[in-house]
Amino acid sequence: MSRLKEIRKYVDKELNRMEDADKRTNAIAHLYGVSLAATMIAKKRGLDPEIASIAAMLHDLYAYKTGSYEDHAHKGAELAGEILHELKLTDEAETDMICSAIYHHDDKLVTDSPLDEVLKDADVIHHCMNDLSKTVKEKEQVRFDKLCREFGM
Repeated sequence: MSRLKEIRKYVDKELNRMEDADKRTNAIAHLYGVSLAATMIAKKRGLDPEIASIAAMLHDLYAYKTGSYEDHAHKGAELAGEILHELKLTDEAETDMICSAIYHHDDKLVTDSPLDEVLKDADVIHHCMNDLSKTVKEKEQVRFDKLCREFGM
C-alpha cells in the first residue's frame, strides 16, 4: 500500500470517531480537497506531490480530533510528527518538511518554504472554491488572486 493510502487510512479512522455527522463530512471533504489541490500544485511547481498530499491530509487533523482551532497549526504539526514517527512512513527530512508545512499553513500573509507555500495555497483553494457563494477572506484574497493567475482562472 502506498504511503498516502496508509495516511488516508489512518486519517479516516480518526475522522470516523467524530460523533457529529455534518462535522465529519466537512472534515473529510476539506482534508481530501486540500490533499488533491496540494498534489496538483506541487506537481505543477516541481515538488514532491506525495509529500504535499500527506501534509494536506494531516494539516487540520488536530482541530478535528480536539474540536479546537486555537493554535491548531502549531499543535497540528506536533501531532503530525507523532503520527509519522508512529507509522514510520517518512524519513526524518520528509517528516520535517511535512511538519513545517503544517506548522506554517495558517500564516497566509507570510511566505515560507516551497512546500509550506503549497499547503497554504491548497488550503486557500479549498476555502475559496468549495463554496463559491462565500466571499474570499481578506487574509486569503492576495494569495487566491495569485493562484487564479498561476492556473489561468
